[in-house]
Amino acid sequence: MNTPSSPIRTALIGYGYAARTFHAPLINAVPRLSMALVASSRPEQVRAELPSVEIEADPMQAVVAPCIDLVVIATPNDTHFPLAQAALRAGKHVVVDKPMTPDLSQASELRATAQAHDRLLSVFHNRRWDSDFLSVRQAMGEGLIGEARHFESRLERFRPQVRDRWRERPGPAAGLWWDLGPHLVDQALMLFGWPDTVQANLAQQRSGATTDDWAHVVLGFGATRAVLHAGMLAAIPGPRFVVHGTRGSLVKVQPDRQEQQLLAGLRPGDPDWGIDPDPLQWRRDDGPIQTRAAVPGDQSRFYAELAQAIAGDGPNPVAPDEAVRVMAVMEAAMRSVTQGRAVSLELEP
Repeated sequence: MNTPSSPIRTALIGYGYAARTFHAPLINAVPRLSMALVASSRPEQVRAELPSVEIEADPMQAVVAPCIDLVVIATPNDTHFPLAQAALRAGKHVVVDKPMTPDLSQASELRATAQAHDRLLSVFHNRRWDSDFLSVRQAMGEGLIGEARHFESRLERFRPQVRDRWRERPGPAAGLWWDLGPHLVDQALMLFGWPDTVQANLAQQRSGATTDDWAHVVLGFGATRAVLHAGMLAAIPGPRFVVHGTRGSLVKVQPDRQEQQLLAGLRPGDPDWGIDPDPLQWRRDDGPIQTRAAVPGDQSRFYAELAQAIAGDGPNPVAPDEAVRVMAVMEAAMRSVTQGRAVSLELEP
């Protein structure tokens, strides 16, 4: 492990949307992390935005570079496993963007490799630190509406045109469910634990779609149902969260704003960073509808806590066991689609 005073030399693998929008600015916001290397086939763009970093065209060479302590993998989903495996075997700590891998067996193998080489392995489930989720989690933890029995979590967008990008072309872990589903699943597991059943329905709704662009998945937790929904034809999106409990209900209408803030040039530490003006609405028993301020979000906490864990000062912010559980639910949803029925999940992986 690195000592608290030494910088953690970081390599960012890939420089597409996720890397440029999320990983690079969030890494640069953490003093303990030092961006030293970027692997990209577009060196001009990297040089214009990150002039002080070294650039490597070959991602496999970058993940084993001797000067690197931490490798952050933000490449297409089908490359996650070989790059992460090589980095771990080279003695690097590793962060993998979600989904961890295209299938559960590879996720379990990565976990075993990290254990064998005594390296930290984490997955970028950054939406644990969104204002909307933090607000709902706090209210549920306080018992504000009693025991939750119906939980809805939506990530809806209006993108009627199919774009020519790997996420929307057929391939391993492509499509909307594998893009947004890991966020929805991870948050549900944090709130409710391990589900008993998974029932999933996927569809291609846009003209020209070749992968799913609509997903509706229901997780069963005893008497509780968690409805996870994502779509690309929502010009008027539904509420981000709706929760009905034994004593009342709560609603969080607007989603977290950090992605839009990052795109607009805001960074962690700026005065408005993570501030969510949309309040949480709630009603208990027969009382009036009330509101409370949303909890501020801060996705840079993932990298701050990761740096602490590498230095031996705290726990892994997203432990491999947690990421493997997400993968197990993702894969169970695909079995449900194939079989056309709810599937059981009796044992945690």
